[in-house]
Amino acid sequence: MKNVILEIKQITSSETLPIRHKVMWPNEPIEYVKLPNDENARHFGLFVNGEASSIISLFIENSEAQFRKFATLIEFQRLGYGAILLKSIIDLIQKEGTRRLWCNARVEKSKFYERFNLKSTDEKFIKGGIEYVIMEKKIVDIRI
Repeated sequence: MKNVILEIKQITSSETLPIRHKVMWPNEPIEYVKLPNDENARHFGLFVNGEASSIISLFIENSEAQFRKFATLIEFQRLGYGAILLKSIIDLIQKEGTRRLWCNARVEKSKFYERFNLKSTDEKFIKGGIEYVIMEKKIVDIRI
Protein backbone atom coordinates (compact mmCIF):
# COMPACT_ATOMS: atom_id res chain seq x y z
CA MET A 1 0.00 0.00 0.00
CA LYS A 2 1.49 3.35 -1.00
CA ASN A 3 1.61 6.37 1.26
CA VAL A 4 -1.14 8.92 0.87
CA ILE A 5 -0.21 12.57 1.29
CA LEU A 6 -3.09 14.81 2.36
CA GLU A 7 -2.96 18.59 2.27
CA ILE A 8 -5.66 21.15 3.01
CA LYS A 9 -5.08 24.58 1.57
CA GLN A 10 -6.95 27.73 0.72
CA ILE A 11 -7.79 27.93 -2.99
CA THR A 12 -9.54 30.36 -5.32
CA SER A 13 -13.24 30.21 -6.13
CA SER A 14 -12.41 29.30 -9.74
CA GLU A 15 -10.45 26.28 -8.47
CA THR A 16 -13.63 24.97 -6.81
CA LEU A 17 -15.75 25.10 -9.97
CA PRO A 18 -14.69 21.84 -11.69
CA ILE A 19 -15.45 19.74 -8.59
CA ARG A 20 -18.65 21.65 -7.78
CA HIS A 21 -19.84 21.10 -11.31
CA LYS A 22 -18.86 17.45 -11.67
CA VAL A 23 -20.27 16.38 -8.29
CA MET A 24 -23.28 18.60 -7.69
CA TRP A 25 -24.83 19.69 -10.97
CA PRO A 26 -23.12 17.91 -13.89
CA ASN A 27 -26.12 18.36 -16.18
CA GLU A 28 -26.16 22.13 -15.80
CA PRO A 29 -23.75 24.66 -17.32
CA ILE A 30 -20.72 25.38 -15.11
CA GLU A 31 -22.09 28.90 -14.45
CA TYR A 32 -24.86 27.21 -12.44
CA VAL A 33 -22.39 26.32 -9.66
CA LYS A 34 -20.94 29.83 -9.38
CA LEU A 35 -22.20 31.87 -6.45
CA PRO A 36 -22.77 35.63 -6.79
CA ASN A 37 -20.70 36.28 -3.66
CA ASP A 38 -17.93 33.72 -4.25
CA GLU A 39 -15.36 36.51 -4.16
CA ASN A 40 -16.33 37.19 -0.51
CA ALA A 41 -15.77 33.60 0.60
CA ARG A 42 -12.78 31.59 1.66
CA HIS A 43 -12.42 28.41 -0.36
CA PHE A 44 -10.56 25.31 0.74
CA GLY A 45 -9.52 22.13 -0.96
CA LEU A 46 -8.31 18.80 0.30
CA PHE A 47 -5.62 17.39 -1.96
CA VAL A 48 -4.76 13.70 -2.09
CA ASN A 49 -1.25 13.18 -3.45
CA GLY A 50 -1.50 16.63 -5.05
CA GLU A 51 -4.92 16.05 -6.65
CA ALA A 52 -7.92 18.11 -5.53
CA SER A 53 -10.47 15.67 -4.17
CA SER A 54 -12.80 17.68 -1.95
CA ILE A 55 -13.74 21.36 -1.77
CA ILE A 56 -15.73 23.64 0.50
CA SER A 57 -16.56 27.36 0.47
CA LEU A 58 -16.89 29.29 3.71
CA PHE A 59 -18.91 32.49 4.03
CA ILE A 60 -18.53 34.36 7.34
CA GLU A 61 -20.74 37.23 8.43
CA ASN A 62 -21.53 38.56 11.91
CA SER A 63 -19.71 35.71 13.72
CA GLU A 64 -21.69 33.14 11.76
CA ALA A 65 -20.20 30.85 9.13
CA GLN A 66 -22.09 29.17 6.35
CA PHE A 67 -20.38 26.50 4.33
CA ARG A 68 -21.59 26.00 0.80
CA LYS A 69 -20.79 23.91 -2.24
CA PHE A 70 -19.11 21.18 -0.17
CA ALA A 71 -18.29 18.40 -2.60
CA THR A 72 -16.00 15.40 -2.94
CA LEU A 73 -15.21 13.74 -6.25
CA ILE A 74 -17.02 10.41 -6.55
CA GLU A 75 -13.80 8.39 -6.74
CA PHE A 76 -12.74 9.89 -3.38
CA GLN A 77 -16.08 9.50 -1.60
CA ARG A 78 -16.50 7.13 1.36
CA LEU A 79 -12.76 7.32 2.13
CA GLY A 80 -13.06 9.93 4.89
CA TYR A 81 -11.62 12.85 2.92
CA GLY A 82 -14.75 15.01 3.09
CA ALA A 83 -14.92 14.38 6.84
CA ILE A 84 -11.29 15.44 7.24
CA LEU A 85 -11.94 18.67 5.32
CA LEU A 86 -15.13 19.53 7.22
CA LYS A 87 -13.49 18.84 10.59
CA SER A 88 -10.59 21.13 9.70
CA ILE A 89 -13.05 23.90 8.76
CA ILE A 90 -14.93 23.46 12.05
CA ASP A 91 -11.62 23.62 13.95
CA LEU A 92 -10.60 26.76 12.02
CA ILE A 93 -13.80 28.71 12.65
CA GLN A 94 -13.82 27.64 16.29
CA LYS A 95 -10.31 29.09 16.72
CA GLU A 96 -11.43 32.28 14.96
CA GLY A 97 -14.32 32.80 17.37
CA THR A 98 -17.22 32.06 15.05
CA ARG A 99 -20.37 31.43 17.10
CA ARG A 100 -22.52 29.40 14.68
CA LEU A 101 -21.89 27.17 11.69
CA TRP A 102 -24.70 26.34 9.29
CA CYS A 103 -25.42 24.91 5.88
CA ASN A 104 -28.18 24.04 3.46
CA ALA A 105 -27.82 20.26 3.54
CA ARG A 106 -29.35 17.87 1.08
CA VAL A 107 -31.78 15.91 3.26
CA GLU A 108 -30.27 12.66 1.99
CA LYS A 109 -26.87 13.76 3.39
CA SER A 110 -28.08 15.01 6.79
CA LYS A 111 -26.80 11.90 8.64
CA PHE A 112 -23.27 12.78 7.51
CA TYR A 113 -23.53 16.26 9.05
CA GLU A 114 -24.98 14.88 12.27
CA ARG A 115 -21.61 13.18 12.82
CA PHE A 116 -20.19 16.70 13.28
CA ASN A 117 -22.95 17.71 15.73
CA LEU A 118 -24.88 19.76 13.21
CA LYS A 119 -28.57 19.65 14.03
CA SER A 120 -31.47 19.86 11.60
CA THR A 121 -33.69 22.90 11.95
CA ASP A 122 -37.35 23.11 10.95
CA GLU A 123 -36.38 25.05 7.82
CA LYS A 124 -36.61 22.98 4.63
CA PHE A 125 -36.83 23.90 0.97
CA ILE A 126 -36.57 22.38 -2.49
CA LYS A 127 -34.14 23.56 -5.17
CA GLY A 128 -33.69 21.86 -8.51
CA GLY A 129 -35.96 19.04 -7.38
CA ILE A 130 -33.73 18.28 -4.36
CA GLU A 131 -34.95 18.63 -0.77
CA TYR A 132 -32.72 20.58 1.60
CA VAL A 133 -32.74 21.21 5.33
CA ILE A 134 -30.87 23.97 7.15
CA MET A 135 -28.51 22.40 9.66
CA GLU A 136 -26.55 24.27 12.32
CA LYS A 137 -24.01 23.91 15.07
CA LYS A 138 -23.37 26.33 17.89
CA ILE A 139 -19.64 26.84 18.30
CA VAL A 140 -17.96 27.05 21.69
CA ASP A 141 -15.25 29.68 21.85
CA ILE A 142 -11.90 28.01 22.61
CA ARG A 143 -9.71 31.07 22.21
CA ILE A 144 -7.54 31.86 25.18
